[in-house]
Amino acid sequence: MTDQRLSVHSVTFYGEPLTELASHWRALGVRRLSLIDSQLAEPDLPELVAGEGYSVETVYHLFSSPDSLLRVIDAAHTVGARVIYMLTGGRGDLTWERAADRFGEAVTPCAQVARQAGVALAIENASSLYADLHIAHSLRDTIALAEATGLGVCIDLFHCWAEADLAALVQRALPRTEVIQLSDYVLGDRALPARAVPGDGTIPIAPFLSSVLTSGYPHGFDLELIGPRIEREGRLTAARRACAVVSTMLEEHDG
Repeated sequence: MTDQRLSVHSVTFYGEPLTELASHWRALGVRRLSLIDSQLAEPDLPELVAGEGYSVETVYHLFSSPDSLLRVIDAAHTVGARVIYMLTGGRGDLTWERAADRFGEAVTPCAQVARQAGVALAIENASSLYADLHIAHSLRDTIALAEATGLGVCIDLFHCWAEADLAALVQRALPRTEVIQLSDYVLGDRALPARAVPGDGTIPIAPFLSSVLTSGYPHGFDLELIGPRIEREGRLTAARRACAVVSTMLEEHDG
């Protein structure tokens, strides 16, 4: 049985209609949903969420302007979403520090609206391959940006597992961590985005889970499964196996 702390990010099934997504969610046995902001415009989504008793844990948003984020906050509130996690937008020719200041100035008015709506805002760490979309490319920089702006953190383990002093960074991040994303990496894989089903690669996922849970992390774990390995196995098959593997890891930690 799938652990109820797990969600499977909708990007895993990118391009599939809501009816197919609903079928996948039922097949996987998940109760938590992780959505892309465009999916909030689906007219049948609120009824599906309410009718099936789902909780919308996270919504992904690429920040481009306060107005766009405010619209997403309103839509997220409508379906009871807990967190909107973001890429910040790129830096262009700005220094990191100036780009961070610009992002902070733009997002601050939205943060107040989000708090009033009961929706948390968080920043994800993402590879520098996405520098056109984002400025926080290490967990350290993501924490610094979150602390400067008063926002939360979305830890994507795939993008930070090899960082120096990771345990200390995670402990620093945990008080403001809203969601943790999981996938694996097989050493030598260059077929981007190169994600693998947990347990198939080298990322020490089980010890990481035990560490954050022992430290009191209270939220869920989102499986983000994309790339050639996932496509070859089949999206649903890979997601089902990921749910089983991580559910076992969580069960073993719980004792």
